[in-house]
Amino acid sequence: MVDTGSVDAITGMEELLSIRHQVKELKKDNYLFREGDAVSGFFIIRSGKIRIEKVTPDGQELTLKICGPSQMVGEATVFSETPKYMLDARAIEDTVILHIPINDLEEALLSNGRLSIAFMKWMGIDQQKTQTKFRDLLLHGKKGALYSTLIRLSNSYGLQTEKGILINLMLTNQDLANFCGMTREMVNRIQGDLKKRGILTLSEGKILLHDIEHLKSEINCENCPIFLCKID
Repeated sequence: MVDTGSVDAITGMEELLSIRHQVKELKKDNYLFREGDAVSGFFIIRSGKIRIEKVTPDGQELTLKICGPSQMVGEATVFSETPKYMLDARAIEDTVILHIPINDLEEALLSNGRLSIAFMKWMGIDQQKTQTKFRDLLLHGKKGALYSTLIRLSNSYGLQTEKGILINLMLTNQDLANFCGMTREMVNRIQGDLKKRGILTLSEGKILLHDIEHLKSEINCENCPIFLCKID
């Protein structure tokens, strides 16, 4: 079964790829764009992964999402005067991206109704994802934010195995802390408790969730559509 979000994304992708674009390669740890840079365009990931992040004035690094192949990356700022990126985008592995210049995207949106609708749907879904992340953090605190992050990671990068859902992404406890706005020590404690209770284990450096239903029940999961409950 293909969810509505996936269908809209496929339609929008076909339209986006009809616009003139350039293929660029980005090495691991290099930035695609930085906060404050002038918006140069919109990006589609062909291979690799991009982390969208924000550094607070006190130096704390917050991770908002990790985008993978076929995901769109960029500020949804079109038809604006001198727009600037509000976040950082950094490659966490060697990445190949397609770059669509902002002027070409705006021209296409004006002339292509199908693309305009698909783009508005993408912006709406992206906004809903952000709202649900903040909702989980505000309603359920730090522990709930970590549980929610694990659920979202499983929906984006989970592989079903006989022992549970393997999150097929190398993540340190500091990485998890950056998603939740907490310290690495706090993540260590919460994760240690989950290990003791058999909720999760580590498999070759990756997280294996044995009882995702426990995490969902702890945060009163509302069973949102999968395309909203993802980390990308």
